[in-house]
Amino acid sequence: MSDKTTTYVRFPVARRIEHIVLITTFVLLATTGLPQKYPTSAISTFIVQLLGGIENLRDIHHLTSVLVMFAVMYHLLNIGYHIFVLRSKMSMMISLQDAKDGLQALLYNLGLAKSFPKMGRYTFDEKFEYWAFVWGYSVMGVTGFIMWNPITATMYLPGEFVPAAKAAHGGEAVLAVLAILIWHMYNVHIKRVNKSMWTGNISAEEIAEDHPLELEDIKSGTADRMPDPATLRRRQRVYFPIAAMLTLIMLTGIYTFATIEDTASSNIAPISSTQVIPAATIQP
Repeated sequence: MSDKTTTYVRFPVARRIEHIVLITTFVLLATTGLPQKYPTSAISTFIVQLLGGIENLRDIHHLTSVLVMFAVMYHLLNIGYHIFVLRSKMSMMISLQDAKDGLQALLYNLGLAKSFPKMGRYTFDEKFEYWAFVWGYSVMGVTGFIMWNPITATMYLPGEFVPAAKAAHGGEAVLAVLAILIWHMYNVHIKRVNKSMWTGNISAEEIAEDHPLELEDIKSGTADRMPDPATLRRRQRVYFPIAAMLTLIMLTGIYTFATIEDTASSNIAPISSTQVIPAATIQP
């Protein structure tokens, strides 16, 4: 059988569903968030009108952010299961070798190194993108809480943190969108169309070129293996109660995040058109 027909499993169904949820929520957050950062843009005005007004747009943005919190909660619990129960390799962790691989890749692209670095399940740039996502969503979560709940936030933080959070939230949003449109699109959809996150499989030719160390582990039988049934059940008996407690804590956190205080739109009557003072009549 040729390398073009031989395939290896790369992503299970659950991981692919996570990816679809991530794409959907990211697009919704960007579509409803950027018009609030650039309200005078014609495209922003069109999107606001299309979604039925600024309050609808904000409601969609808030609801989507809650969905992201649920997705993050599942991701963390899934990581815990793989590390503690299955004892999978922590192959997404950054190491000194990634810095060496990045330097060698740079030198190779400049014609100063003889070969491209051999990498494992995840390349240095894939790890960089993952941890950039973790950092970005952490920033968005913290700043989003401050903006969504400014009264609660300023009970513990100086008031200056609210406009600072707004600036950081919008800046990180622009950076995230540009990273997806430039970095991710090029590496996954332009340099070579990578279908593994959709099909779940990777060809032998692709894995040999991009992840040769992982292919060596698979062929040698040293790749991640399922523990025996008795060991699996024993670890599950320990992990599941811990996971249930963590789930309860995180659900409480999500509920608190979204309900700790009312928004201005829910406790202040909207301004009618007759109450609006034209900007031109306001004296400096």
